[in-house]
Amino acid sequence: MRTKLGMFATGVCLLCLGGVSGAHHSFSSEYDGTKTFKVNGVVSKVEWTNPHVRFYVDVNEADGKVTTWNIELASPSALSRNGWTSRTLKAGDKVTVDGYPGKVVPTRGNARSVLLADGRSLFAGTADDSDPAAAGTRQ
Repeated sequence: MRTKLGMFATGVCLLCLGGVSGAHHSFSSEYDGTKTFKVNGVVSKVEWTNPHVRFYVDVNEADGKVTTWNIELASPSALSRNGWTSRTLKAGDKVTVDGYPGKVVPTRGNARSVLLADGRSLFAGTADDSDPAAAGTRQ
């Protein structure tokens, strides 16, 4: 009985841990580190949450259509070390975003830098972002 209970408890723990580790993704599984994009637009929403901060940018296309980009940043703690606060970006801010495009969703990206309307340029990635060859190895 003890053995069965121990095996059950171990199984439950492994399932729980598997869900947590599976929730985080590698950079190379979602983004193309060999290409870059640049968009100009207006921030429509900011999600200052773990494991990555996200914000959404409404971009006016040449045909008059508005496309919303889903932009991923580093974690809140990494961004804080780079000078960001939860109030750095807010809805209505005009921004220019440079980053790596999504592999599957064309309007999704991982930002390298964000240029604010006041001229400040903020580093948005992780330390190995300065080396494009390492971009595919980020977690």
